[in-house]
Amino acid sequence: MQPLSRKTAIVTGASSGIGRATALALARAGASVVVTARRLDRVEALARQIAEEGGSALPLRCDVREARDVEEVVETSRKQFGSVDILVANAGIMPLSLLRNLRVAEWMATVDVNVKGVLHSIAAVLPLFLEQKSGHIITLSSVAGRKVFPGSAVYCATKYAVRALSEGLRMELSPSDNIRVTIIEPGAVITELLETIRDPEALQGIQRYFQEGRALQAEDIARAIVYAVTQPPHVNVNEILIRPTFQEL
Repeated sequence: MQPLSRKTAIVTGASSGIGRATALALARAGASVVVTARRLDRVEALARQIAEEGGSALPLRCDVREARDVEEVVETSRKQFGSVDILVANAGIMPLSLLRNLRVAEWMATVDVNVKGVLHSIAAVLPLFLEQKSGHIITLSSVAGRKVFPGSAVYCATKYAVRALSEGLRMELSPSDNIRVTIIEPGAVITELLETIRDPEALQGIQRYFQEGRALQAEDIARAIVYAVTQPPHVNVNEILIRPTFQEL
């Protein structure tokens, strides 16, 4: 039997990068996967791939900035599969910029997706997990949630927030709740996030961390997530910090 048979996982931001790789990895481990993103065509194609590989997937459009969107995803998932066992709150953006360049709209968008989106996701799934007295919440923080980098102040602030929220949630949950919380903190990973950087100075400053052939791949992070969710029930993997071997900071 596959380790995640009869489990249902919701993955936000599954249209590309870490979210897409994680959805594939969870499905290959036996989970039914609800793949969500704003780009419905992308998650529909992903669901078809999962089905072709013999897995089960449900594609849904979801904008994590909208609380009702995430609530509807949880409601639909429960109706379709009977329960939800895993949430991977992965959706995020990274439009890095130097603060002096005053790209205020980008700052607000980063907070809306990276912080409010995680809060909306937790709020949507937590009542169900408390009711069924089981569940696993995976949040995506970053090395940037431990160390501040020039040109990344706002992004770092959001990832520090994700780390604090996740650790606070873990501490607030009682042993009888039987809900596990894991923070994933990737270093340099090749994803589409780099394409969202419009500030030339910030882009130049970070490119050295994403040298071709040396940065992590999305699949590396997906394997870490599968590791966390397939541990025995008495094991709660609280944090996984994962860097490419070349990355010092």
